[in-house]
Amino acid sequence: MIPIENLTAFVVASVIIIVIPGPSVLFVIGRSIALGRRAGVLSVVGNALGTVPAVLAVAFGVGAIVASSVVAFTAIKIAGAIYLVWLGVQAIRHRHARVAGTAAASASSRLLLRQGFVVGLTNPKTIAFFVAVLPQFVEPSAGAVWAQLLLLGILFQALALACDSVWALAAGTARAWFATSPRRISALSGTGGVMMIGLGGALALTGTKG
Repeated sequence: MIPIENLTAFVVASVIIIVIPGPSVLFVIGRSIALGRRAGVLSVVGNALGTVPAVLAVAFGVGAIVASSVVAFTAIKIAGAIYLVWLGVQAIRHRHARVAGTAAASASSRLLLRQGFVVGLTNPKTIAFFVAVLPQFVEPSAGAVWAQLLLLGILFQALALACDSVWALAAGTARAWFATSPRRISALSGTGGVMMIGLGGALALTGTKG
């Protein structure tokens, strides 16, 4: 069992890290702006599910290998960047259809979850973050280290799910107000796409461990 003081410190540190806008938050905001609240929340859930493999990898020791491998880290980073750019391009291409609500309606929950999952899965910074942070709150004398790492990782994801959902709802609500004007909603959808393209480009250009 993780000591309560370690657990409390971890929760505080996690909330501080999560509320500062990062790649996941920008992705969620971009999706909410482009597609609305439903798509934003489903993207949050999918993104959280996509990071579960990273939690498992770190808990069982694989994450440290990936985080220390330049080739593996770079390959995952580039794949994630390309996928984000593709999602952004699709948002821009279909921005006029979204004025009539046809594209948003045609996007199934499964598709939105899958897209969010791929983004979470291909974010190498998740593994690097877990490798660097989670062990600091583990107490070897308190039980199996892998079990403590797993618990901390799941707790972090639960906190991220709650906080990122707030961002999704806020951005989606702002989009709903803009929807009163077809021209504004088209421009807003395009803006969401540009945000995702920019995020993909930023991810591709960051340093190997950056």
